[in-house]
Amino acid sequence: MISKTQFYINGAWVNPIVPKTHEIINPATEEAFATISLGSPQDVDLAVAAAKAAFESYSQTSLDERIALFEKICEGLIAKNEEIAVAISQEMGAPMWLSIAAQAPSGIGHFAETLKVLKNYAFERKMGNTRVVREPVGVCGLITPWNWPINQVACKVAPALAVGCTMVLKPSELAPLDAMILAEILHDAGVPKGVFNLVNGDGLGVGAPLSSHPDIDFVSFTGSTRAGVEITKNSANTVKKVGLELGGKSPNIILDDADLEKAVKIGVRICMTNTGQSCNAPTRMLVPRAKLEQAKEIAKAAGAATLVAMPDNAPKGAIGPVSNARQFEKVNAMIGAAIDEGNELLCGGVGRPDGFEKGYFIKPTIFVSKDNKTTIAREEVFGPVLTIIPYDSEEEAIEMANDTQYGLSSYIQGDLEHAKKVARKIRAGMVHINGAPTDNAAPFGGYKQSGTGREWGEYGIDEFTEIKAIMGYGE
Repeated sequence: MISKTQFYINGAWVNPIVPKTHEIINPATEEAFATISLGSPQDVDLAVAAAKAAFESYSQTSLDERIALFEKICEGLIAKNEEIAVAISQEMGAPMWLSIAAQAPSGIGHFAETLKVLKNYAFERKMGNTRVVREPVGVCGLITPWNWPINQVACKVAPALAVGCTMVLKPSELAPLDAMILAEILHDAGVPKGVFNLVNGDGLGVGAPLSSHPDIDFVSFTGSTRAGVEITKNSANTVKKVGLELGGKSPNIILDDADLEKAVKIGVRICMTNTGQSCNAPTRMLVPRAKLEQAKEIAKAAGAATLVAMPDNAPKGAIGPVSNARQFEKVNAMIGAAIDEGNELLCGGVGRPDGFEKGYFIKPTIFVSKDNKTTIAREEVFGPVLTIIPYDSEEEAIEMANDTQYGLSSYIQGDLEHAKKVARKIRAGMVHINGAPTDNAAPFGGYKQSGTGREWGEYGIDEFTEIKAIMGYGE
């Protein structure tokens, strides 16, 4: 049993003020493999005080100093890539092939991209006799989820460090070990004490006190839309800046001129990756009604070919369990409700796949909905569940794509020039044409109830700054 019961505060690992332990469950085995502590408001106060004290000096560090720091951090992340990958696989169930190839390296990717941008970032801009200056926003509260853990931690910590902010991180209490490894890397790289602090805990014990704390200047949160609303309410009394990256129900429009077999297979594969636990997953596949029967056969075969395996020996392309018992129950309940509602079930269904007696494993499941009004077509599932919906015209497809409370991402497959025109009509923060992957340099974020603000690259750095206009500055 791994024991990680301390918090990283003011440059040292310290015991919690109010001892309370919490077991980390391996979702593939349903067995505890690690123990952490859950923090309290008192721990939050201590960490915020350390960050506040460190801000005055760290905010004044030179660009060269921060660049040198980032180079050391990147070296540390590369050296510990496999250790981080193992931790992620154990704590949230990602197959080792995915953890090694994508989950763990995403942390390196964000730090490397931030370093690249930082070297040429425009902290100052001349506007006639006025100088516009971007300065660090201050002390930041960072709250991250379990589905892509080091990814979401890194895309907040990296820009905060880059511009001169100090911070308190609360990683998900379900998947905190990778963040604790990052804390060790930052310490060894020489991040000054108090600049980065980590307090494990749940939403009530740490998340709420952090987001409502009067000495926190900016809260950056990734998670559910429901939790994002609560974070915003908690932050309102002190009128602090809030950045939210929330849920999604992303459409995948397969245009009439698309290679249908290729497009459907790509759509199924991307939806099922990470066991469907990606906020930007293309979970609504919109296909021309005239091609529906053919699309159903292709999707059914692709779903049946999606292998479910134990994370430690899963072959490339296989999926693992969903990350926790609550999610396992929720996803199965939504699958059952979709069947009861009359959606056509192409493959999968309720319960574990054959050969699994325990573990939070879900059958890769594909439905066909008669329209965009069914529950399974409107609510975020966060599991390996895809819904196919037919459309009669391109205008109807665009209307359905936009008919959602969310607006995080979207996907379009077909002739490139045609797809580019359709992309302009989609109300979402991101559009992937013909299976294009995410881009670490591009802004990540959404419209409507998918959140506010942007992360990643230059746009992510912008979020951690305030803008000051100095009039009469001169040339």
